[in-house]
Amino acid sequence: MSELVKTLRNYADSDYLPMHMPGHKRRLGAGEMGDPFFIDITEIEGTDNLHHAEGVLKHVQEQAAELYHSEETHYLVNGSTCGILTAISGCVSRGGTILLARNSHKSAYHGVMLRDLNVKYLYPQSTGDLGINGAIDPADVEKMLEQDPSIQAVMITSPTYDGVVSDVRKIAEITHKKGIPLIVDEAHGAHFPFSEQFPEDSVTAGADVVIHSLHKTLPSLTQTALIHFNGNRIDRERLRYYLTVYQSSSPSYILMSSMDLCMDWVREHRQAFEDFCGRLKDFREMLGSMKHLELLEVPGMDRSKILISVRHTSMAGENLSDRLRQNYHIELEMAALTYVCAITTVADGEDELKRFGQALLAIDADLGTEASKVQEKSRRLVSQQDRVISTEQVISMGQAQEQPSMWMSLYEAEGSISAGFVTPYPPGIPVLTPGERVSRAIIERLEACAADGLVVEGFNEGAVKVLCSVTAKVINERG
Repeated sequence: MSELVKTLRNYADSDYLPMHMPGHKRRLGAGEMGDPFFIDITEIEGTDNLHHAEGVLKHVQEQAAELYHSEETHYLVNGSTCGILTAISGCVSRGGTILLARNSHKSAYHGVMLRDLNVKYLYPQSTGDLGINGAIDPADVEKMLEQDPSIQAVMITSPTYDGVVSDVRKIAEITHKKGIPLIVDEAHGAHFPFSEQFPEDSVTAGADVVIHSLHKTLPSLTQTALIHFNGNRIDRERLRYYLTVYQSSSPSYILMSSMDLCMDWVREHRQAFEDFCGRLKDFREMLGSMKHLELLEVPGMDRSKILISVRHTSMAGENLSDRLRQNYHIELEMAALTYVCAITTVADGEDELKRFGQALLAIDADLGTEASKVQEKSRRLVSQQDRVISTEQVISMGQAQEQPSMWMSLYEAEGSISAGFVTPYPPGIPVLTPGERVSRAIIERLEACAADGLVVEGFNEGAVKVLCSVTAKVINERG
């Protein structure tokens, strides 16, 4: 048996409870496709062609569009990443300007870089001392569009990784008054249309291009996603072209079959989502008795995302995640500095949610008796939050990546210009992008991430990649 298969089977055969994606939780949809090798084929007579769908694939994509109330829907076998790259490339001309939420996934920044775009940023609203990013304020969108008429498209993430939802309907109205499209990365909201107890989905709210990751919250295999096109503010032919650029020319029929099975399951099990919402309500009420850990809630958020804050304890998020993993065999989606995130889906039954809740209550009770518990957080955790940090873009991402660069110790890098992406993963939102100034706030954030053992791509052995000093000096002198 291969090493990787052995590793995966050992995890699957264990008693670990997955409070993370994929949304099927290794329970829903199992066995319906049979042996995947028997349906792993290529484009032969009768199986259609994803890049020129005229038969069965055209039909199943039209069924998906009907389910999501979209005018046009396409299967994505390269995940939401290829949908985001397609949306940006198809809606903004090379060298043009995009208005982008600064808490976007790293693939959005890759799209900006590949098209050598100018980028203007929208920063999420504050959530006080909760330590998470809030929604995008529609007023900020309106202000930025008034200030810069060269903006060709607006892109936001809603819901965020933490389940925070923006007023997509209002933002769409604002962008449409300017005649430009709204792109919504709704990767974590593929389940929204299937119960009124979830937030309004972005297709219904009027967005022009919407991307959904089926595998994040629905019973579909990893790497499966959808992209929806609506309205006449977008060039659909151009968008379809970029789908052929960013998707494999040999799309997996296993993945496409998984998407079709997922859509069938949703159509046949709508009541399952209402039942799931009922279980969520009971679960969240159960956590209301915690005295030290805190269930974070933001108005209008997706309540299937479970955010547990450690801000009133001596722990960091990684400590809580480790304790759940080691003592209770529960694996979370993400650990941040001041909180953890768990993903619950329609595949989580009463027993699974009860087990998760009992573990959190037990840890909470232990915190009340631990001798190490302190009343005040350490200075590090007081000063650090998990929100997006405002940055200074000195030169474009594309320009920065073309310049000579070097690795520099974080402690010496203040004031330097970044030559690469520095991205805590998950959630995959860059703290620093190429061409941005390394500020004191960014240094403090990365120090905190390192102290808590969080994985940060582009931050290696205490160093970040910056432009060589001579190049940076010339850029700074030019202003």
